[in-house]
Amino acid sequence: MSTSSGWNLRLWPLLPHLSAKAAVWPAGVARHICDSLDSTNTHALRLAPVTPGPAWILAYEQTAGKGRRARPWVSPRGNFHATLLLHPKEPASQVALRSFAAALALRDALVTLTDLPQAFSLKWPNDVLLNGGKLAGILLESTASGAGVAHLAIGTGVNLIAAPDASLVEEGALRPVSLLGETGLRVEPEVFLTHLAAAYALWEESFTTQGFAPLRAAWLAHAARLGQTIRARTGHTTHHGTFETIDASGALILRIAQDTLAIPAAEVFF
Repeated sequence: MSTSSGWNLRLWPLLPHLSAKAAVWPAGVARHICDSLDSTNTHALRLAPVTPGPAWILAYEQTAGKGRRARPWVSPRGNFHATLLLHPKEPASQVALRSFAAALALRDALVTLTDLPQAFSLKWPNDVLLNGGKLAGILLESTASGAGVAHLAIGTGVNLIAAPDASLVEEGALRPVSLLGETGLRVEPEVFLTHLAAAYALWEESFTTQGFAPLRAAWLAHAARLGQTIRARTGHTTHHGTFETIDASGALILRIAQDTLAIPAAEVFF
């Protein structure tokens, strides 16, 4: 693993089984490859006190994978389960915006590997879609330091070879899909990690040097159902309206009749 500091990129020596498409590994970013973990997010936060710099943790298998709202995440071998551990300096409200950096990095990695830019889109707040189905999800977890964030775990799950049965997902949710099933492309988890780490490093640099504005513009350029009617469920309330944009805080802006509603957290249905 790299031990130098910073987010500048250098070429990582590729193992013999890696993809023919070259990728770069971010300098100063550690890499931990594990056979089996309960959860890569949980393990990342366990490592946080003794890991001074950024680090990626990959597990070939998770026994207690987590999705949003404490839902289980099915984590069979061959799929991608990894977490990026960071020690952010920004206020908590800004730290959470890294979910958009993660989504953009996921899309970039997928486009690089498949050369299918039109097939991938981004669903607010933190899903990546392939041909309109859910391919990947992102989960942010953190530990506090006073009023701020001490450690941030950005967990990513990608259905590389298998997707959950559609009967197992919530009614109205998007159909789960896999990269292999939709494209015929088989990508090894370590190969995908190399591409994702390289892509994320670029968006991290953009975020820390230029703020959220470039991420917001790029995310909106690939947003699913922008300008269309969607449903946003917050607790026991469901709002129907037009997905107009996201604001500078990352909140969903929904137009309902002549008014707009800013929604900081919700589940979105198409």
